[in-house]
Amino acid sequence: MRTIVPCVRTLGLICFLILSYTSFAQSYAPQNSNCEIGVGIGPMFFLGDLGGNHGKGTTFVKDVNLPLTKVSKGLYAQVYPTEWLGLRVAINQGVVEGYDSIINSKGGDEDYRKVRNLNFRSNIWEAYGAVEIYPTVFLEQYDGLQGKLRPYGLIGVGLFHFNPQGIYYAPNGQKQWVDLQPLRLEGEGMIEYPNRQPYKLTQVEIPMGVGVKYYLQENFYIGFEILHRKTFTDYVDDVSTTYIDGALFDKYLSPKQARMAQQLYYRENFTPNGGGQLYRTPTDPQRGNSKNNDAFFSSLVRFGWRLNDRNSPASRASRQLRCPSFY
Repeated sequence: MRTIVPCVRTLGLICFLILSYTSFAQSYAPQNSNCEIGVGIGPMFFLGDLGGNHGKGTTFVKDVNLPLTKVSKGLYAQVYPTEWLGLRVAINQGVVEGYDSIINSKGGDEDYRKVRNLNFRSNIWEAYGAVEIYPTVFLEQYDGLQGKLRPYGLIGVGLFHFNPQGIYYAPNGQKQWVDLQPLRLEGEGMIEYPNRQPYKLTQVEIPMGVGVKYYLQENFYIGFEILHRKTFTDYVDDVSTTYIDGALFDKYLSPKQARMAQQLYYRENFTPNGGGQLYRTPTDPQRGNSKNNDAFFSSLVRFGWRLNDRNSPASRASRQLRCPSFY
């Protein structure tokens, strides 16, 4: 897998510049320093190899499984060098899931995925920096923020952390979630599969989206945002390529891990049967589709507060006390 060090350095540089600018603005031009802080909450959706709907699997909204939707939440801070440009830093947490078993079969390409019968879940933690553009500001008569509706677009770069887990049935029949990455279900790190290296649980993402804000007051707004994350990994759900020789699990894993792996990597016609299944050979070598990386997106309701707003009553009153040549 390609190293992500250059991207990490780029992210660090962007965050450093944003934070440096915020500090500079607050220290040297407080009367013009338009900063915002806020929270966001809303559903997060997964687009990958597992789950989906009828037809071929895609990374589009048609393969969203609404029953698996979980709520994500986040915090953010922004600074505005000008009213049409915003610089944002944010952190978010959410959960994504995928189950082949819930696919609504209509006799098409989706039948392969339903028979495959795999599942996963993963917590998602992310941090990113982004640039926001507000094109309609140029059409406004700028007489304050209250009552204004502002659509925007944004794009940035960030890091996200994930850890896919699958449902395992222990020999005593107990159901439990286990981490999938250490089990090497597609031969990651095995010399028999030299092109499959262990994947990192922290990866680079490109967040991009659109949103709209409505200012209920000069210093408070409510908004709605759709934020898509392009990723550079196909292993958010631990599924990407083909099945491997299941006998290799005994070679590379402990006896306990090998038993888990033999159950979790191939689940066609699987039934718990009081403690798992014996090793079986897959009838079709294809396990996932490595041509498309995984993705996820969220729909957020946002609440934000503007600080040090030049158009707040206190700021306007302060300027009225100054000599006109200085403002």
